[in-house]
Amino acid sequence: MQLGINLGYWGAGMDADNLAVAKEADRLGYSVCWAAEAYGSDAATVLTWVAAQTERIDVGSAIFQIPARQPAMTAMTAATLDSLSGGRFRLGLGVSGPQVSEGWYGVKFDKPLARTREYVEIVRKAMSRERLSYEGQHWTLPLPGGPGKPLKLTVHPEREYIPLYIAAIGPKNLEQTGEIADGALLIFPSAEHLEETAIQYLRAGREKAGKTLEGFDIVPTLPLALGEDKDVTTLADTFRPYTALYVGGMGSRKQNFYNQLARRMGFEAAATEIQDKYLAGDKEGAAAAIPHDLIDKTTLLGSVDRIADRMKEYAAAGVTTLTLAPAGFTLDERLAALRAGTEALERAGLA
Repeated sequence: MQLGINLGYWGAGMDADNLAVAKEADRLGYSVCWAAEAYGSDAATVLTWVAAQTERIDVGSAIFQIPARQPAMTAMTAATLDSLSGGRFRLGLGVSGPQVSEGWYGVKFDKPLARTREYVEIVRKAMSRERLSYEGQHWTLPLPGGPGKPLKLTVHPEREYIPLYIAAIGPKNLEQTGEIADGALLIFPSAEHLEETAIQYLRAGREKAGKTLEGFDIVPTLPLALGEDKDVTTLADTFRPYTALYVGGMGSRKQNFYNQLARRMGFEAAATEIQDKYLAGDKEGAAAAIPHDLIDKTTLLGSVDRIADRMKEYAAAGVTTLTLAPAGFTLDERLAALRAGTEALERAGLA
């Protein structure tokens, strides 16, 4: 099992610290550094900045939002990043959510599975440097009856094949991801529930494509907070606002993928209470309603030995790249958490 890091979003006043974390992860031998985007910092610019100041670590989009870019532009960006980084780019895609898609980008959030499938097909075709023509429900290239003609990507990626990941939560999306992608980006993953909430659907998708999970990259992201085992409850409490935001406030009441995931892990009553309070404006009440076990099962908390034991569980569950989001109030604390990740991997015998 390899380790990655997720720098999240930039522009919050800690960009220099984020770059220092990326450089240290590069020095420590982490395999990939992911950057996110929503409606603030964009991932492509951040990844270019990180790639220019690191040597070995891959840089990956987690995610490029599908409603934000035409698929041909995503292919251009992927090819350019792969070329500039010396073959270190991983392309992660996702549909985002209805509030961002429709509110920020003005793109209707409908038929996300079909849209994703077409998007991936166009991106792959463009990156392969074929002349680009496509007829689908959501995209037709070139547009009929006009001056457009099939064009071919002029940039040569460093590699013939750039690995493509999809951020997936729901069963249907997970199955399609297994069918059409090279890896899955997961969030709020519990090792105990990973088979039933994710891997069984990924496996079904691979089988549909005539493949197995061999070589398929399963990539969950977990916050990591280093401390004494006796302080695990206190460490978990620092993630209450984060968990409440996702389980309670992401998307709408009917379309909150994270809330649905919490329910599939057995936290039905708590998921309802968290969402009710969050949407009513009681964010503190929503955070207080989160069961400790929900946080503990979806984060890495405590001593290096405790984290190592949890890493063994994730590896046994089928995780191939464990992405860490090292937590801390200072840069030194985040760097210590980052180093603890590599030490824990070694103690677990997974390095």
